[in-house]
Amino acid sequence: MQKLVGAGQYQTAEPNHFAEHLRTESLSVGTYSIPAGGVDDQAPHHEDEIYVVTAGRASIVTPGGTEPVGPGDVLFVAAEEPHRFTDVTEDLALLVFFAPPYSGR
Repeated sequence: MQKLVGAGQYQTAEPNHFAEHLRTESLSVGTYSIPAGGVDDQAPHHEDEIYVVTAGRASIVTPGGTEPVGPGDVLFVAAEEPHRFTDVTEDLALLVFFAPPYSGR
C-alpha cells in the first residue's frame, strides 16, 4: 500500500503544472493544475486517461463536443483523442490516471 499525499490538490508552482505521484508497470497517477483564466496547452497522449476533477470549474473540449466540468466529475479520454480544458473560471485541479504509464507526450 502507498498513500499519495497531496494528490489531486491544486499546485501553484507554475501555470499548467503537472506532478507525478505514482508510477508502476501498468499505470501512473498525477495532478494537473490550471489557474483560473489559464490556457491548457497539452497535446493528445499515447495513453488512456481518466481525470477526476477535485477542485475548480472549466469545460473540456473533445471531437465529441464540449462539456462543463466541476468537482467530483470523472472523465475518460482515450489514447490519442484530442482534448483541452477551456473557460477555466476557478483554479482547476485534476487527479489524472494514465494506463499504461504516462510517456511524456
